[in-house]
Amino acid sequence: MARSFYVADVTVFDGTRIRRRAGVLVTGDRIAWVGAHARAPREVLTARAIDGAGKTLTPGLIDCHVHLNFDGGADFAAEAAGMDVARASIKGTVNLRRHLAAGVTAVRDLGGVGTCALASAVQERIVPGPRVVASGRALTITGGHGHNIGIAREIDGADDARKAVREQIKAGAGAIKVIATGGVLTPDVPATFTAMTPEEIGAAVHEAHSWGRGVAAHAIGAAGILGAVRAGVDSVEHCNQLTVATAREMVTRGTFRGSTLCAVRGIVDHPEAVPAYAVAKAREVYEDSRRGMRRGIRAGVRHVVSTDAGTPFNPHGSAGREVGYLVDWGLSPLDAMVAATANGAELLRLDEVGHVREGFVADLVLWDANPVEDPAALAKPRTVWKDGSRV
Repeated sequence: MARSFYVADVTVFDGTRIRRRAGVLVTGDRIAWVGAHARAPREVLTARAIDGAGKTLTPGLIDCHVHLNFDGGADFAAEAAGMDVARASIKGTVNLRRHLAAGVTAVRDLGGVGTCALASAVQERIVPGPRVVASGRALTITGGHGHNIGIAREIDGADDARKAVREQIKAGAGAIKVIATGGVLTPDVPATFTAMTPEEIGAAVHEAHSWGRGVAAHAIGAAGILGAVRAGVDSVEHCNQLTVATAREMVTRGTFRGSTLCAVRGIVDHPEAVPAYAVAKAREVYEDSRRGMRRGIRAGVRHVVSTDAGTPFNPHGSAGREVGYLVDWGLSPLDAMVAATANGAELLRLDEVGHVREGFVADLVLWDANPVEDPAALAKPRTVWKDGSRV
């Protein structure tokens, strides 16, 4: 008989709304029933009982932008210089555990070494961890952002972009990342520089979508953001210089925004430790980030939680901190929690998680307080389940 447990008399955030005095029955790896605790079915009598009074049950958090090979040290490029596949895999395994411990049950790795194999290892239960949607190596232009840290594949021209997408999918990639602009952590490449041509990014998106893979665009500058959105990417990561017109286009097209506030805060809050070139560029786009956030919220752009974990002073397992920053910067606590759960699942094409709903996989977290009322509750989960198993 499949194991079962019942969380009784609990507040439930189901991915879109709050339900009070509820009960949730889990059988095996699935949510078997959700409803009013007073109307619980007879099956709960044989399930292990968990008292949920005063607590809140949510879907597992989803972080749509991480770098599992990196630990969040002060110098990202220096850490990359000493990276090989073995070291990257060991670090990735450790960082997966950090996500689970923080209530994160799914991540999208957007540029790494051996991350597709790591995703398979989690799926095959060789190592514990959240679900991993790995992009493999990111696509950048020759000499573009990320070319110096070994987690990007340099491309030139539309045909090369198509080939690079096919290479990542052959290696097991569940998503594709394109680097549409410069970046903060690459020396001598301006952060807002427009990198890929419309033909290159369009070819990459078309090829990825034809294989059923979503596409994330690293884009900081306004022109690069617009180009990525018009090319049909599924999410824009960073999205600092978001204009009003582009925000409206994102709403029309259904493009998600991953703000990566943990990343920019990790750098600007530690100017004495992070390399000076990175601090200078992060400061240049900091206010752009605030303005872009306001414009996105006013336009109705849907957000996801993207931490960019692994960048300076941005450790893995920081999805709860990103939710807090989103709220601090103007998103409602409810919308921030939707970003961290249902929106993330939709973006990552994980159609059986992200909600507390009958028939869905039981990726769940129990918190001592209600994060929709106070995001600080996300600092430490009481209990985490993945596939119905306590982790």
